[in-house]
Amino acid sequence: MKKIISRIGMSVNPSKNTIKIKKQIADEAFSLVKEQVNNYPELVGLEFGGSYAKDTWLSNEADVDIFIKFKKTITDEKFVDISKKIGFESMKKYKPYVRYSEHPYVEAKIKKTKINIVPCYDVNLGEWKSSADRSQFHTKYMQNALTPKMKNEVRILKTFLKSTKIYGSEIAKQGFSGYVSEVLILNFGSFENVIKSIAKIQPNQIIGNASKTFETPIVIMDPIDNNRNLAAAISNENIGKFVLVCRAFQKNPTLQFFKPKILKPSNKNIENVLVVKFNFKMRSPDIIWGQIKRATTSLATQLELGGFKVLRSKSYSDEQNEACLLFLLESTKIAKNYSKKGPEIFREDDCNSFILKNIKKTELMWISEDKKIISLEKRKHDEALKFMNEFLKNNLQTGIPKGLQADFMKGFKVFVGNRNLSKSIKEAISDLISTDGTIFYSN
Repeated sequence: MKKIISRIGMSVNPSKNTIKIKKQIADEAFSLVKEQVNNYPELVGLEFGGSYAKDTWLSNEADVDIFIKFKKTITDEKFVDISKKIGFESMKKYKPYVRYSEHPYVEAKIKKTKINIVPCYDVNLGEWKSSADRSQFHTKYMQNALTPKMKNEVRILKTFLKSTKIYGSEIAKQGFSGYVSEVLILNFGSFENVIKSIAKIQPNQIIGNASKTFETPIVIMDPIDNNRNLAAAISNENIGKFVLVCRAFQKNPTLQFFKPKILKPSNKNIENVLVVKFNFKMRSPDIIWGQIKRATTSLATQLELGGFKVLRSKSYSDEQNEACLLFLLESTKIAKNYSKKGPEIFREDDCNSFILKNIKKTELMWISEDKKIISLEKRKHDEALKFMNEFLKNNLQTGIPKGLQADFMKGFKVFVGNRNLSKSIKEAISDLISTDGTIFYSN
């Protein structure tokens, strides 16, 4: 394991030339933002943040975060309005656009490097007014706490997480953020120790110091805020993947764990994938991903209520105008009849009510061995395709988040399999119906 880690450690360290280029880009952006900040008395300054400021960035994908600090007395309206003005004016040469977290912020690209201009309040530790207020404290804390060796260990861990497709805190991913990577290295000391510790981690185990109990599979505490569980933003699936891939790497450490994996297209179960496809009006990626994930969860519930067993579900968006909600079903066609369980025969009023409601439409009614009334009912739909089409046509307000309803009203398509789909959607379907051999390794 040590040899593999050593080789990766050398490869993830940015070269002197890469560092020089990145610094030029960062300094240019900082200078442009500073010019605008000086025009507003509501601001008290600006500073670098994120992985660039902490020197934990990966050479091929390093964003530059610039935090502009507002006086804490400024209203929320001015906070948003001024920060957007500064962002757009400073980055006007680089086609700026708005992204969303708790508050909107401006993003642009200078020579393929993302520049994020993020507003925060100038507050004391623990006196947060916005979620971004912690970031300045995260930066200072990690700058002091991480040794140069540990910073490179963070880079190794980030590369490992990226290759497993569980790196990134955005809503689309719900994975491990760069800051979580730093916290893990800080707690365990090295990438090797992270692997060994996570491989044997126990349910609800706390990493760090917690002031209360948290209901997540594992707990990763923010070192500057002992009320904040960083693992709350990570999906259960991604936590599970991390545990299993750590075990797999510990058992058989190879360079393959640090290379992007290309899944071989699979046609197994393709006939059981139900696809709901629609176009949406352009909006922030963070917003559309939140909406389509809620829609996917809602429609999965409706499918279950309709008698269709949902094995897995997944959302997809190109973040431009196209989205798909994907459902792997046990079967797209189910039995026409199903049994509905009623009350025990000793509950007189409930029995009378159940019989009255169901006797006219039942195919058959009887008393079971556990003394309950059973009614054999005929389903309205025994095919998922017809069920979903009719549900969306007649129950849009029930099954689709309000923010997506206007998009669905313009049209949608429901079909089975991967016919007539773009390459990226086919890849999303393939991911839904494929087994990752790296995570689910064979003994």
